[in-house]
Amino acid sequence: MWDIAQDLMVFVLKAAVIVFAVMLIVGVIAQAAQRQKGRKGELVVDRLSDDLRDGVHRLKLELLDKKHRKKIQKELKRKQKEQKGASARKRIFVIDFKGSMDAHEVDSLRREVNAVVAVAEPGEQVMVRLESPGGVVHGYGLGAAQLQRLRDADLELIVSVDKVAASGGYMMAAVANHIQAAPFAIIGSIGVLAQLPNFHRWLKKHDVDFEQVTAGEYKRTLTMFGENTEEGRHKFKQDLENIHEQFKAHIRKFRQELDFDKVATGEYWTAQEALTYGLVDSLTTSDAWLLERRESHDMFLVRYVVKKNIGERVGRNVAAVLYAVKNFISKN
Repeated sequence: MWDIAQDLMVFVLKAAVIVFAVMLIVGVIAQAAQRQKGRKGELVVDRLSDDLRDGVHRLKLELLDKKHRKKIQKELKRKQKEQKGASARKRIFVIDFKGSMDAHEVDSLRREVNAVVAVAEPGEQVMVRLESPGGVVHGYGLGAAQLQRLRDADLELIVSVDKVAASGGYMMAAVANHIQAAPFAIIGSIGVLAQLPNFHRWLKKHDVDFEQVTAGEYKRTLTMFGENTEEGRHKFKQDLENIHEQFKAHIRKFRQELDFDKVATGEYWTAQEALTYGLVDSLTTSDAWLLERRESHDMFLVRYVVKKNIGERVGRNVAAVLYAVKNFISKN
């Protein structure tokens, strides 16, 4: 009897845990849905210069003995008071852009550029820390147009590439007044690529017909399921060449000194090589550039933070709850 009662108690306890987990999940979903009714995101501004200065000062103080530390602390406080009373320092606005294949990050970039253009004074500097291997033409074309707005507002645009700015990424970088890159960053790939599989022979082998109706001779040049023709391939190639010419014209607008026979082949190089071709203007990292200006400039990181959707928030919480329930049941 005791064994039966003990098993029953364990069963009831496990059932209670599962019910609690389900109720918790439902509550999380309801709460997330309520929050989702709010704004999609918000603009956040961080004072980068304060963080950089404070970090350097803390390290310097830690390296001193107690006696000298107090002396330096007094000097730092005195300098801070003097700086508050002095005239305003120059400002640098920093924007981060890490682009994916579909360039959906351009939407956040647009909002960040809107904010900077609204408050920055002509002649002030904007650094864009750019990282992208490229992607869709229309997405990166819009990204380049957003950066162009900064130059149109008479702001000095510096693009800093720590890892990669290739293809569409370089299309955006080329807009800058000055391009700097870490020595082994990947630069270039001024070319256009399109590829798609074709299942026509497989469909034909399995007696599957594919019908495609178009209006307009070149509405569809290549297809994944129909039989492609040499005429269609030729037209598709022409379209790619046309986009490539527009790509080169865009780069030439900002960097006329380039030898396009050498750099517009679709190849990419390290920044060290790219410097010799004129694709970048200097070799340095974004951190080094900002650190050099920590005392002379006020630097502001401007970023548009998008709220996670319900699925992302609930999914993380549900996974954690189910994992805990599974562990509890397995141990008992």
